[in-house]
Amino acid sequence: MQLLFHPTREEWSQVLRRPSADEAALRTKVAEVLSEVRDFGDAAVLRLTERFDGARIARLVLPPEEIAEGAARVPAELAAAIDLARANITAFHEQQLDRVNVVETMPGVRCWRKSVGIERVGLYIPGGTAPLFSTLLMLGIPARLAGCREIILCSPPDPSGNLHPAILYAARAVGITSVFRVGGVQAIGAMAFGTESIPRVYKIFGPGNQYVTCAKQLVQQNGVAIDMPAGPSEVCVLADDSAIPRFVAADLLSQAEHGTDSQVLLVTTSETLAGEVMNEVQVQLSALPRKDLAAAALVHSRIVVMGGMDEAFELVNAYAPEHLIIACADAEFLASRVVNAGSVFLGHYSPESVGDYASGTNHTLPTNGYARAYSGVSVDSFVKKITFQQLTPGGLKNLGPTVITLAEAEGLLGHARAVAVRLSAPGGPTSGAAPGGSPTPGGGGAATSGARGTGGAE
Repeated sequence: MQLLFHPTREEWSQVLRRPSADEAALRTKVAEVLSEVRDFGDAAVLRLTERFDGARIARLVLPPEEIAEGAARVPAELAAAIDLARANITAFHEQQLDRVNVVETMPGVRCWRKSVGIERVGLYIPGGTAPLFSTLLMLGIPARLAGCREIILCSPPDPSGNLHPAILYAARAVGITSVFRVGGVQAIGAMAFGTESIPRVYKIFGPGNQYVTCAKQLVQQNGVAIDMPAGPSEVCVLADDSAIPRFVAADLLSQAEHGTDSQVLLVTTSETLAGEVMNEVQVQLSALPRKDLAAAALVHSRIVVMGGMDEAFELVNAYAPEHLIIACADAEFLASRVVNAGSVFLGHYSPESVGDYASGTNHTLPTNGYARAYSGVSVDSFVKKITFQQLTPGGLKNLGPTVITLAEAEGLLGHARAVAVRLSAPGGPTSGAAPGGSPTPGGGGAATSGARGTGGAE
């Protein structure tokens, strides 16, 4: 790791620089694979699965009996751990469910908003160097709570064409609708465009390497929503002299082991701690099974010593980390100063690992500085917010003249007339007609599926 002392503000952009790939070359490669999937469907997906994953498979979908057989191979201890994690994640996310609140903006004018689950969503779960069954819990649970009707899973097979048993156990635990053995860019393309076997989804969720991330960004340009812009995993530890060096080193390595393009950052006000953590990282790295991956990530990772906590916090908020650990004596007090972060871990006994697995919060978070504007995945990520309004004749009489005035001022006379014809109709509001029925906040008619609008006023 690079050790930096008191960088000037002019140097901050370099201090906070993330690893980057050749974007132009990456996009070209990914676009070629996506085009192949779009044009040739299942045949392309099967061909690409053999090329990239070394798996020759006859069909993409896993039948229920194979899912059950795979799930049954999960050891009892692991199954119990998955079940406990599922319970905590469910408990946390259940509290995010919206209640319908009706607002009477003026007499006779009632408005409300209702959350409606996205009908068909696709979850991508990596299965290469680490089968991330924990991510399946993080995505499948809020999808089910949100009321998504179809939740499909794509995950890359091993050379024998199988998925990891823990992924299959988690899939059954959270109620996945269909499971497909396909990974990488071809999985993103299949969910975005649809194939003979894999249905087209309306929104794609899940982490992945730089190719998967690029694929998600490209298909978004074709009308498919994605969870968020996200890239390699990262952690920032903010520490004072109360921090325990071996704890901090372990936290840094827990993220570095994700992959060679991950990044870890320690920001501290203690020069002594910086040196001790540097030494401890080397000691712990040597015993890490994935030490080669972690060592590569440490090459573009840094320890930064700042002059005081005020300046340290400015640097941390400028970095906008995916994960932020505040390893300080007064961590809970300092938490109020966090402006940009995906998820925050307070104190010396809140390792980032608990959020990755089982505390209850979601670990699908914005990376690469996107925490300045994006939130992590939640139940809200899986719903659309549809607004409703209902006016009584008296309500239209109260509000109508205002709408006519505003519409005429904009030159939209058709809008004005849609109100005026009702006000002037025989038996209409101006003639004292009886009020209409009451609004029904729980209903409002069936929601229509399809692409969202582009933010227009109408």
